[in-house]
Amino acid sequence: MTTHPATTASTGPATGSKAAAAIEKARSEGRAALIGYLPAGFPDVQTTIDAGIAMAENGVDLIEIGIPYSDPVMDGHVIQEATVEALDKGFTVPRIFDVVEGITSATNAAVLVMTYWNPVMRMGVRAFAERLAAAGGAGLITPDLVPDEASEWLAASDEFGLDRVFLVAPSTSPQRMQATVDASRGFVYAVSVMGVTGARTSVGAAARAVVDAAHAAGAERVCVGLGVSSSAQVREIGAYSDGVIVGTALVAALRDGGVDGVAELTRELSTGTGKATA
Repeated sequence: MTTHPATTASTGPATGSKAAAAIEKARSEGRAALIGYLPAGFPDVQTTIDAGIAMAENGVDLIEIGIPYSDPVMDGHVIQEATVEALDKGFTVPRIFDVVEGITSATNAAVLVMTYWNPVMRMGVRAFAERLAAAGGAGLITPDLVPDEASEWLAASDEFGLDRVFLVAPSTSPQRMQATVDASRGFVYAVSVMGVTGARTSVGAAARAVVDAAHAAGAERVCVGLGVSSSAQVREIGAYSDGVIVGTALVAALRDGGVDGVAELTRELSTGTGKATA
């Protein structure tokens, strides 16, 4: 895996950054970090917790837990169907803190919440940040929030020591790239393809270009998401990125094989990082 010199950007070493610590631990072992995503409340809250624990015990370094949203514009059909099921079963936003605490109390994994911005705004940004920190959460990934509209979140994340992960894409301008790198803490989330999430047979050459651009702007940790579904893709992307994010494939594994299915896929994916699992 490629290493990158330390910089003064916000994605450099951050005191108390759980996401940064997890990625740096993987880097010290000569590999990319493996990051797994699951939607909260699918198929129910306890199963989400159990699946998160299974991921942590089978090779995942960081965990993303998504808040189900009624209009998930970035999500493909597998994740959309899972979030619709969670909402239909009565999942509410405050339950996210139960999921986070359930995983963090049982594992050493850094747990980030991935959410569209409206649910955070509705609860209150500071109140959300306070409750997330109390549950042991590492921070937020905010796909529809850009740094120049995030002043309240920047303040709250500083107050409670939370990571703030913003997204960059092939279409991101140099100016926006720099602003995003400067505002992010923990890592920068590089979207490898345009469009919605979903497992793909090829992640595409655009991924490396986005990672290179973020590194050039000063990001020390850049993780790639959207479309990763196999250990071969983990290995390919981990050669030039600092972390590889898997979502749709794990959600499908949970849907089709339950917690055991998630554990099995996680073990397989982790072979792409070079991480040995029991």
